[in-house]
Amino acid sequence: MTVLDDRALNRAALARQLLLDRADVPVLDAVARLGGLQAQEPQEPFVGLWSRLRGFDPAELSGLLTGRRVVRLPLMRRTIHLVAADDALAWRARHDAMLRQRVLGVYRQELDGVDLEELAAAGRAVMDDGQPRTMAELVEAVADRWPAPGRRALGEMLVSALLPMVQTPPRGLWRAKGGVRNALLSSWLGREIDPLPSDDSDPVGQALVRRYLAAFGPATSSDLRAWCGLAGLPAAVAALRDELVVFRDERGRKLLDLPDAPRPDPDTPAPVRFLPAFDNAILGYQDRRRIIDDAHRGLSVAGERVVLVDGRVAATWTVKADTVTVSPLRPLAKSDQNAVDEEAARLASFLAGESAGERPVSSPPRDRQGS
Repeated sequence: MTVLDDRALNRAALARQLLLDRADVPVLDAVARLGGLQAQEPQEPFVGLWSRLRGFDPAELSGLLTGRRVVRLPLMRRTIHLVAADDALAWRARHDAMLRQRVLGVYRQELDGVDLEELAAAGRAVMDDGQPRTMAELVEAVADRWPAPGRRALGEMLVSALLPMVQTPPRGLWRAKGGVRNALLSSWLGREIDPLPSDDSDPVGQALVRRYLAAFGPATSSDLRAWCGLAGLPAAVAALRDELVVFRDERGRKLLDLPDAPRPDPDTPAPVRFLPAFDNAILGYQDRRRIIDDAHRGLSVAGERVVLVDGRVAATWTVKADTVTVSPLRPLAKSDQNAVDEEAARLASFLAGESAGERPVSSPPRDRQGS
């Protein structure tokens, strides 16, 4: 069985995440190809797409949100994701049980004795008028029937799990500020959510496996579970065995992949790329050593924005007053530092709304170490 080292896995991940070469594809196609983008921080997906698409125009993504072709909703791992509307309708029912369990994992005691089906019916009755509401407004409308649980517990269960909800614009639009207002996914899109098939081979799960491997493979079942939060999708993986290829990594783990998916030469050059907070290129794996050192793993869950140098996390970055500041995690070669500075200048121009030109770029001493 072919063994793929971390560098080979790195280049495969970068290729599929559109981080080796900026792609000339429409924004909607990119969102779908990536399997969605993690988006609890509303402005971060714009940076993620800027790093992946040639000539990215933020107005195009905003237009897809207001045009209801892309939506923001709690989905994979119960985190807010930006996904194509078609994917939201196809995938939401498959995530239902996981979303409930994740909310109960936090609020089980408070929700003890609450009939969740009754709570869902009450919440849906409120939302069926099609009007977006805040969580607080929805809870206010049903709280008289359930006075014992905390309002936060009721709200999280309703908005994150029981009712398939989207966060409506202006939330998530370019440079827009707005609180979270929720609408039923089916009402917002004017289409019903795809029902969950009873087929034991889990056809929706099979589709998720294919899409995950296309965007993140080669990967293990544990990596797949880390991305979606679902329990490994064993029936789906088993049903796909004959159409998948198998590798091993340097630690002996079995890696699954689509046979015709790109697996570039490990020596393929990887340009400097700036990633936003919580980018799925890092969070899409249980074992993230293909892209980030174990010593820096905590950055990926702490909301730090990172810089890839030769395909690996080598620095963090911040922006203030149109100045991008880069903090290396290890000493950088002069050529790498120059490439980082040049890309930082381009990012600063993008964030400042400029189509061309450079903005000031600041970097701390190059021998700074981070953790």
